Amino acid sequence: MFTGLVEHVATVRTLSEGNRARRISVDLGPLAEGAALGDSISVSGCCLTIAALSLNCADFDISAETLRKSTLGGFSVGTAVNLERAVTFGQRLGGHLVSGHVDGIGRLLERRREGDSERMTFLLPDDIAVVEKGSVTIDGISLTTWDCRGARCSVAVIPHTLTHTTLGDLRPGTAVNLEQDLIGRWVERLLRDRQPSGPVLPA
Repeated sequence: MFTGLVEHVATVRTLSEGNRARRISVDLGPLAEGAALGDSISVSGCCLTIAALSLNCADFDISAETLRKSTLGGFSVGTAVNLERAVTFGQRLGGHLVSGHVDGIGRLLERRREGDSERMTFLLPDDIAVVEKGSVTIDGISLTTWDCRGARCSVAVIPHTLTHTTLGDLRPGTAVNLEQDLIGRWVERLLRDRQPSGPVLPA
């Protein structure tokens, strides 16, 4: 489990292709201290498991399903990624509950400066729903949604987030990993499952 508060921006050092899978190596930087095999790390919003460690670099195996659902299949050597370690009990939850299980890929439509911050508007895939003033995770970053209209929603990005994550480098058309709010996802699923499957007959 994560909070969506990015701890470090790193780069992909190496990558290799396997049988319908991929392995990447990422320089963990300051997050390497205390890291161990089997630890979960959010890599641009995807929960990945450390498969190997060498000095500050960690190797992650990416499954075929993760490649289908996220932008990780488009990574190359030098790609910048947002990193966050899993939360521990007793830790402050500064963002929102994030599982690291990407729901789909969205795209940045436009970015516009508003004061010291920026408004970023994203196009969402059909199977992702967000609500006004709700939470969404974009490339592993916890953000608050607003101006939600159909398949579009906006977020306000403060200067700290622009300079301490990969959002500052996004350009219109760039693909991003999206994860719906964890609680909202289950509420939506429960309500959908309770809908009658056929016509309602009079009593």
